[in-house]
Amino acid sequence: MNSTPSSSRIHIGFFGLRNAGKSSLVNRITNQELSVVSDTAGTTTDPVQKAMELLPLGSVLIIDTPGFDDEGELGEKRVKKTKQILARTDIAVLVTDASKEMTASEKELLKLFEAKHIPYVIAKNKSDIAAQSNDNSNEVSVSALLGTGIDELKDKLGALVTPAQEVRLTSDLVKQGETALLVVPIDKSAPKGRLILPQQQVIRDLLDHGATAIVTRDDTYSATLAALPQKPALVICDSQVFGEVSKATPSDIRLTSFSILMARMKGFLHTALKGAEKIAQIKDDDKVLICEGCTHHRQCEDIGTVKLPNLIRKFTGANPHFEFTSGHGFPDDLSPYKLIIHCGGCMITEKEVTYRMNMAIDEGIPFTNYGTAIAFMKGILKRSTEMLED
Repeated sequence: MNSTPSSSRIHIGFFGLRNAGKSSLVNRITNQELSVVSDTAGTTTDPVQKAMELLPLGSVLIIDTPGFDDEGELGEKRVKKTKQILARTDIAVLVTDASKEMTASEKELLKLFEAKHIPYVIAKNKSDIAAQSNDNSNEVSVSALLGTGIDELKDKLGALVTPAQEVRLTSDLVKQGETALLVVPIDKSAPKGRLILPQQQVIRDLLDHGATAIVTRDDTYSATLAALPQKPALVICDSQVFGEVSKATPSDIRLTSFSILMARMKGFLHTALKGAEKIAQIKDDDKVLICEGCTHHRQCEDIGTVKLPNLIRKFTGANPHFEFTSGHGFPDDLSPYKLIIHCGGCMITEKEVTYRMNMAIDEGIPFTNYGTAIAFMKGILKRSTEMLED
């Protein structure tokens, strides 16, 4: 709970052609041998990333990408992987060779940055052998070999960071001195010896704002609730026990789930609410995409691949086809799907969740998440979200 999760870090992607010096520059920025460096073109074959503290930016995730001019069948796949990185890039660094004119591939990268509204810096590398004037304010001359221009590059990156707005998780729901009761199932799908990230974040947010967090299991929830001297300001539960906890919670106590809070924090709750209502329209043989932002080992009672599909079949009386993605994997073509159900997105950035949501919206495909979908099918959607809507 002490380190900043990757999903909350500023993602800085380094892009460019093979042998432009991206990896050497990344090693200079991070002050360590993060990426393998070689004179052979195409040494970086997969994105390499490093979480670190980088002044003056703070908590960042540095991503070194393969060359954008890679060739052949494998090269095309690497270029595709590089393009996928753009979906989660907050700031881009285009590393060019100062001794050469900008190529068509580099100009294509700039167009992609602009189309995706990604602020960027052009780092003119190898300035030790071909010093050039910087014509624009977003250009900087650097030498990965000599280490010159690195501080200036960091300053330019820092200038592109917009002040973060305070993200509401529970601070407007549970006031200082009030109590929140958290319901955390401990079953086969629970990670042994730790809490999942949304649970950690909620606990920390409550403590940061002077509230009290009481954590109990689902099988001890009723006894814990009854033992409290006064009713909690809010009950927050894991989505998979939403129905049971709702039945055991008096109607005058507010109730929501970790997943729904994450949807609000990531900025897609409104879309998720509208998308959940479309579950009732699912028919036989419709394709439903279920997306997990993390890559945990699937258990026999996994919520995404087992419990959600079973609940949808039971609720709709239909037998749709389910497809699953995890981590940063996400289809380029969403047209086959009638519905997309995403996790809370705690392990990926708000930018990446928004990118996926907007892809679905552009295709006219309903987009929701685990918590809102389950709340809708359990008949408690209004109860679990009405206090969250602006």
